[in-house]
Amino acid sequence: MQTILGANGQIAIELAKELKKNYTSNIRLVSRNPKKVNDTDTLFSANLLDKQKTEEAVKGSEIVYITVGLPMNTKMWVDQFPIMMRNVIDACKKHHTKLVFFDNTYMYAQNETPLTEESKFAPVGQKGKVRAEITTMLLQEINSSNLEAVICRAPEFYGPGKTQSITNAIIFENIKQGKQLKVFISDATLRTLIWTPDASKAMALIGNTPDTYNQTWHLPCDDSRLTYKQFIALISDIYGKSFTYSVVPKIAFKIGGVFKTQIKELQELLPRYKSDNIFVSTKFKNRFPDFSVTTYQEGIEQIKNGQ
Repeated sequence: MQTILGANGQIAIELAKELKKNYTSNIRLVSRNPKKVNDTDTLFSANLLDKQKTEEAVKGSEIVYITVGLPMNTKMWVDQFPIMMRNVIDACKKHHTKLVFFDNTYMYAQNETPLTEESKFAPVGQKGKVRAEITTMLLQEINSSNLEAVICRAPEFYGPGKTQSITNAIIFENIKQGKQLKVFISDATLRTLIWTPDASKAMALIGNTPDTYNQTWHLPCDDSRLTYKQFIALISDIYGKSFTYSVVPKIAFKIGGVFKTQIKELQELLPRYKSDNIFVSTKFKNRFPDFSVTTYQEGIEQIKNGQ
């Protein structure tokens, strides 16, 4: 059996589809209120802050995937992520279960230096620090040979369905609602975005490939890398409509942060929009040369056709 912890987000949904399609029909979905993705899925309701429930959720699993997401709330991240990670690690050790951790890039330096699996952690802000903390917690277990685990790291998402990301929120949701598009800080810096289904497919592939474990893997992205100006121009071409956008300057976040908690929560992420974001996934592409990475053209067309 393969189990997905945090099973209601888009990454988990696409992961469940991929596991069913290519690996196993014996899938357990775990969250506070889990919902079936495939007819054959089994559901288990659990709060991963509860150590006993987490152990029950993991029991009987060959592989467990952590795809847990929390709202953009710093206090919640600091209070909850370390507890959940410790509970999952301990449960996997107890039941001799392999662990696949879906990670993000918040612990990296937010500058133009290309990011590889060897990049040092240099977090900016509390959210970045807690992501570094829980990833380091897992790395210590791996390095001590206490646990067979693998880290799958992805940059910012864009994608179909319930994909939650800044790019989806400020561009594709505004298109859907007929609003002007937004860009944070600069429209001239290069972005690396990952297509949500690609992230899930690659994670399933890594999880079911024995020699990938006890390593970190950057999940595969389109290496053409566009600025937001180029990205929106491509969207306009595909939609057959010229979309306008405004660039939101840093000062607007400082002023808005005084009044709106959501805007305040975004401030520590802003440096990544000031500089080129070069996320390198060469290691994965060399190991899995037959994996087909979705191009920006293909991804945008799928979003358009799904709206």
